[in-house]
Amino acid sequence: MSGTIKLGLVDWSILAIYFLFVLGIGAWLRRGVRTSDDFFLSGRRIPAWVAGLAFMSANLGAQEVIGMAASGAKYGMATSHFYWVGAIPAMVFLAVFMMPFYYGSRAHSVPEYLRLRFDEKTRGFNAISFSFMTVMSSGISMYAMGLLLNLLLGWDFSVSMWLCAAIVLGYILLGGLTSAIYNEVLQFFLIVFGFAPLVFLGLHDVGGWDGLKAGLARVATAHGYAPGAWSESWHFLGSTTSNPMGVEWFGIVMGLGFVLSFGYWCTDFLIVQRAMAAESMSAARRTPLIATLPKMLFPFLVILPGMIAIALTQGAGASGFVLPDKPDGTPNFDLVIPVMLGHYFPNGLLGLGLTALIASFMSGMAGNVTAFNTVWTNDIYRPYIRGDASDQHYLWMGRVATLGGVLLSLAAAYLVSAFNNIMDVLQLVFAFINAPLFATFLLGMFWRRANGHGAFTGLLAGTAAAALHHGLTLPAQALPGVKGGWLALIHLYPSEMAQNFWTAIFAWSTCFVVTIVVSLLGAAPARERLVGLVHSETPGIDDGTVVWWQRPAALGAIALAAAALLNLAFW
Repeated sequence: MSGTIKLGLVDWSILAIYFLFVLGIGAWLRRGVRTSDDFFLSGRRIPAWVAGLAFMSANLGAQEVIGMAASGAKYGMATSHFYWVGAIPAMVFLAVFMMPFYYGSRAHSVPEYLRLRFDEKTRGFNAISFSFMTVMSSGISMYAMGLLLNLLLGWDFSVSMWLCAAIVLGYILLGGLTSAIYNEVLQFFLIVFGFAPLVFLGLHDVGGWDGLKAGLARVATAHGYAPGAWSESWHFLGSTTSNPMGVEWFGIVMGLGFVLSFGYWCTDFLIVQRAMAAESMSAARRTPLIATLPKMLFPFLVILPGMIAIALTQGAGASGFVLPDKPDGTPNFDLVIPVMLGHYFPNGLLGLGLTALIASFMSGMAGNVTAFNTVWTNDIYRPYIRGDASDQHYLWMGRVATLGGVLLSLAAAYLVSAFNNIMDVLQLVFAFINAPLFATFLLGMFWRRANGHGAFTGLLAGTAAAALHHGLTLPAQALPGVKGGWLALIHLYPSEMAQNFWTAIFAWSTCFVVTIVVSLLGAAPARERLVGLVHSETPGIDDGTVVWWQRPAALGAIALAAAALLNLAFW
């Protein structure tokens, strides 16, 4: 299908205007970047509503748009758990309980908080592992963009990645985090207006919601499942064999809803950095809560196209849409959005849709690169390589790190091609890094007795447990290697996602237990150095004089109630 889509003049014009606009934002904001704090944390001047949309959009990269659509085709309505179970509760917890420690400690990054709470070695371990994760995540965005431009326009895969990487590099070098944040707000609206027509046209083709359910019933039957397995979220989670994700309810609740979700939303500096850039403590706490509303509605923009695509491929539509296969004969789920854009959108609308996809790529890549340059400079370069330089030197190093992060991400992009669903590889990375890290943070913020030796040993043990579990297990029909089984094979999982959830559970549990045991064997931290870092040693924040719609607890309760209603509606 490469090169089959022809853009008109209006499509090229929309793309050109977008590229010029994002670079213009960077050039305009460059005058405000005078110190390293301006470059890495926007001088902590971002309004709450801007930080909230950027918080949402930083997660709305290519892995979200392409990956969630792919998961919608591969796993059906159960993919909604990544939002209503695997995001909203953790976002509320971050806002209400964890942001006071992040923002109040005045740390420049999540690893720096670990140094303040524990010790230098714990910070160093997390800085290195987080840097690896951001490079992998950014590589996923690059891979998705190269795939997109190759499919839709016939551009060379590698040239496409290098070109788009150069544009992202340009506006981050100019305006730092502030440029990334304001571009993320622009990209949020582009994605909404670019994909809404795609959902409408796809639903019309498949025959509306009833036609979609009928088509998904045929998909489920063809794969040996009950008719509702692709269209219901909870009903078929009683066993691993009754749903396409191959996960039972405990794996969803514990593996995704607790470990992976809280590990990502509460400890991933890519996300937390947006809230830490807010203009005040109140704005920082409201940032994740502002993001919950669009977050819980996005399944209808990014998951539904995947469900429509697989139903149409089964012969449910009148337009002849078919999802292409990979060389091994399996459906190429990562191409759901690109192929649907080319199939449904006429000139003009195609330019808008393509720009929205490129915007998702820009958002995800820029978020990871800005997080990488901050952690590299403040948590690796400054403490371990050169700690006596001027602020301008660290500003220069931040820009150098931006270039290095982009180049490393390009290398990672080629590794991702081994998976037919980029969300699978992303969750695998999170299981190795974020899952044990959340155990460390949970104990560090809410258990005064946790010490540096316990935290460091727990992180090592949790990461090792993830590696051991991955090395001994394998998804069904996969070959030993990057997907697991590289030590031996003692268990087969029904899917990559099921393996990821249990990898995360083992990693979190191991880190949690080891941290407690080692901490109890050592000395307790001095209580005076825990003020502002541990819940029991920090005065609470009084929200009694604040209007209800600015109180994190009230906003959080509304978000949780809305998520619960959505779960019930699609049970």
